[in-house]
Amino acid sequence: MRHNKFLHLVLALSLALFTACENDALPTAKSVSGLENDCIKRSLGPNVAGLNIEFVYAMALPANLGKLTSAKVTASIAGAEGTYLEHRSFYTDGSGSDIPVVVGNPCVTSGATSEVTFTADTCAASLRYYYRIPQEAKGGKVEFTFSAKAGNGQEVSYKMGPYEITRMDMALDIVTTDGENCYLSIADMAAYDAAEAASKADRIDLVYLYRNIPNITFAHAFVAPASGSQYMPGISLPSGVNNNTPIIKVYGLRDRHLARLQYGIYVDDPDFLDLNFSNMPNYAVNVKNEGGLWVETQDGKYRAYIYINTVNPGSSSPGIPANSARISIKRYTMK
Repeated sequence: MRHNKFLHLVLALSLALFTACENDALPTAKSVSGLENDCIKRSLGPNVAGLNIEFVYAMALPANLGKLTSAKVTASIAGAEGTYLEHRSFYTDGSGSDIPVVVGNPCVTSGATSEVTFTADTCAASLRYYYRIPQEAKGGKVEFTFSAKAGNGQEVSYKMGPYEITRMDMALDIVTTDGENCYLSIADMAAYDAAEAASKADRIDLVYLYRNIPNITFAHAFVAPASGSQYMPGISLPSGVNNNTPIIKVYGLRDRHLARLQYGIYVDDPDFLDLNFSNMPNYAVNVKNEGGLWVETQDGKYRAYIYINTVNPGSSSPGIPANSARISIKRYTMK
């Protein structure tokens, strides 16, 4: 395919010609008659606000035709803070490591456009572009125009997209601790202590606790405030905390965003729509590492997938309280 062929061409040129572009005899260079470009999307999975969409933009021209002078990317929706075009070109060494080579001044981003001006004497480069998805793009689509210029006046451009942006929100590494930050709000995607929960009573959906009860496999649990004292032994709920939250307990659904894995599957917008919470319990006991919970708030406004990153039944250690759970959440607004 032309797409892969040209990208391989540019990567080969980039390795050999970053600083001088003196070797006109490279076999790969003969297939390029002028300034050309190509682009690939590197990031996988749903495009969630707050995460990056990552691309590699490749450009090259034969050395006898000139040098690269600039490259830029314009998005249809301005990216959030952290959006930039790399001013370094990367190649892979014999050990498989990415090696950066500075080819231009650091990126200048103005509005929806990120631009790099080349300072290296080079006729080939492959630049990485990181688009931080803004909140205002949720539920919409975004597309990109990549372009490059050479010193001989040639210009090229390449369009990518449009890409759908999910309606989901996401929060990572929320620590819930028995007796402390044990009151979980799906609306806020945050855990609160008793005093904070009392001031946000209508927003508290789950209570985390750990109990070692003889003859009962209870351990780590997430239960709705309305589940009753049998599922919250020893807990006196703050005034007004009484939401009834249905729960579907699952295991093995290791979302790659929430679990930070290099393999697995992604929870996406349609997954929330297919759930049926009819007759589901309002408690989940004996929750384990890498388990998960689908929940729906009492008012039906939100559905969420809660991934259990880790549970700790033992003594505390730096950053890991005793009798605690570290969780990550994807949340979908239903109405």
